[in-house]
Amino acid sequence: MTFPEPYLEFIELFNEERFWHSHEALELAWRENGSTFYKGLIIFASAFVHVQRGNPVGVRKQMAKALRYLGPYAPSYLGLDVTALLRHADFCHTLAAAWEADPTAPVPRFPLYRLALDPAHVRGDEAERAP
Repeated sequence: MTFPEPYLEFIELFNEERFWHSHEALELAWRENGSTFYKGLIIFASAFVHVQRGNPVGVRKQMAKALRYLGPYAPSYLGLDVTALLRHADFCHTLAAAWEADPTAPVPRFPLYRLALDPAHVRGDEAERAP
């Protein structure tokens, strides 16, 4: 199974918690092919940029958008367990909303999410797959 290089780079950078860089790694590929899956991943990564910056409103808004963009790809797509990713995004969205409601509270610990490619999560109809 061959995955597009920008996608692999996105996953590597995301898992290193270099969220801004992961976003940038996938941006050109998204702009070239218009993939809403890529857009959802970019938004998901950008939510964690907002976590790093201490911005609860940004986290909540970006997680809500990530849920909308990635939802249609469940249960799996392009090697990722999208259902698990959506559960994580929903949990983070809830955490961000609580944080936003009480900005004087300590910044909550957002659990890390590791993107892991699994051939069992390749559907076969992914337009983004490399030949």
